[in-house]
Amino acid sequence: MNFIKTILNFVEKKGIATSIREFEFKRIKEEKEVITLSEEEITSIKKTKIPAALKDSKDWLLISCYTGQRISDFMNFTNDKLLEIDGRLCINFIQQKTNKKILLPLHPAVIEIIKSNNNSFPKLINAQLYNKNIKKIGKLAQINEAIKAKKRIGHRAESLLVEKWEILTSHIGRRSFATNFYGKIPTSLLISATGHATEQMFLNYINPLDKDQILCLSNYFDTIYNQQLS
Repeated sequence: MNFIKTILNFVEKKGIATSIREFEFKRIKEEKEVITLSEEEITSIKKTKIPAALKDSKDWLLISCYTGQRISDFMNFTNDKLLEIDGRLCINFIQQKTNKKILLPLHPAVIEIIKSNNNSFPKLINAQLYNKNIKKIGKLAQINEAIKAKKRIGHRAESLLVEKWEILTSHIGRRSFATNFYGKIPTSLLISATGHATEQMFLNYINPLDKDQILCLSNYFDTIYNQQLS
């Protein structure tokens, strides 16, 4: 119905009357599928041996998972944006999409990557090649959990069961950062790092299936149940 409404609104703008404004459409909110890499999967990618041609893409993928930035920002990280604050290495930059100034302390994993690249960031890669390469990396790292995801078939998007590596894109790092650190670091600090305008916008990046929290809750159930039995 939303698609039909879009078409009718377009036709209206072309000067053809459709009575679109007289129709009452009940807005149906589609459940958004948030695909992320878990901490275990990120560790698996770290440990996976890859061809030399994929090294820069692997480094950028890990950097994105530990900085939570868009490809338009993290792919422009350079040494001249680095600065030290009280002994902590940080990166200072302006987000291209929001024009927000971001001052972000670097995760130890990112600092290790910089050191491994002769104290510099990896080589720049265009987005198309990067998206292609990280799929290869994901496959080598056996990121093969079967998940439902929307893929475009012709003119339509269909929900299919695929292996996770098949749908890795440049946005996976930003979503993984938000999900993996949510609940462990104050939300206000995470929003400051990602540059989201509101908490609600930030929460849209969270994968609702948090295995760690589910297991933690399950452990609490077991503990309380065993206490009642004793």
